[in-house]
Amino acid sequence: MNSAPHPEPHPDFAHPAIVRVRDALAAHGLIDRIRLLTESTHTSQAAADHLGCDVGEIAKSVIFRAKESDRPVLVIASGRHRVDEKRVAAALGEALGKADAEFVKARTGFVIGGVAPVGHLETPICFIDRQLCEYSQVWAAAGLPNSLFHLTPGELLRIAPGAVIDVAKAA
Repeated sequence: MNSAPHPEPHPDFAHPAIVRVRDALAAHGLIDRIRLLTESTHTSQAAADHLGCDVGEIAKSVIFRAKESDRPVLVIASGRHRVDEKRVAAALGEALGKADAEFVKARTGFVIGGVAPVGHLETPICFIDRQLCEYSQVWAAAGLPNSLFHLTPGELLRIAPGAVIDVAKAA
């Protein structure tokens, strides 16, 4: 009989933001997908470098504020792209404003850099970058800046239902 102690789980796995994401993923049958990193991945490039993947495979979640309705707008974009706010506003039918850190935290429950595509405190209006569908696997934030999870584009479309649009700014 092996009496070696089991390693203690990382304390961040108990963080409320990660628990919400883990529960949302589990509700869709996506189990044991979250990976905690030793450092923050506030940028798509940092996440890609850490994972050894293409920056385009990073599904970054960007929150905007709908100017008229004051609702959170989630844009899940390829890490390769800057979001064209005019394109998103046209799809929304409403002007977009910047969402400051306080708005993001209050409406989503996540800090900037850790916004996940699921597990929000308030259901956002969602748009998904068409370019993400070109990859076999993508990585998204899992609630904290040092957490990620992997999924296929099809799984992303299933768990974060939103309109699939071109969100990239023209080069």
